[in-house]
Amino acid sequence: MKMDQSQSIAALAAALSKAQADFTGAVADSDNPYFKSKYADLESVWLAVKQPLTDNGLSVVQLPVVSERENEIGMITQLMHSSGEWLRGEFSIPIVKRDPQAVGSAITYCRR
Repeated sequence: MKMDQSQSIAALAAALSKAQADFTGAVADSDNPYFKSKYADLESVWLAVKQPLTDNGLSVVQLPVVSERENEIGMITQLMHSSGEWLRGEFSIPIVKRDPQAVGSAITYCRR
């Protein structure tokens, strides 16, 4: 995993602190039949944080990337503040083969 940030993140850090105070818990209302359990899907997680982020001038962008390593796919997630400050992380996972199904599944997994 790689991390990077703007030269300063003071305004971003202050805004994120305020946003986190308003985050609600994501609702675990999706079923995982393989483990016979419930989980919070991506939509539920997004609904729990979207308004507090927006109210504090924060936004999130996720972009899929082809990893430098063979048979890996990754995701860059960037947290941005209205001041122009940002934090960015890249996460990669292995894939068995490079077909649309495997790549789509890996991208969905990375987004969570």
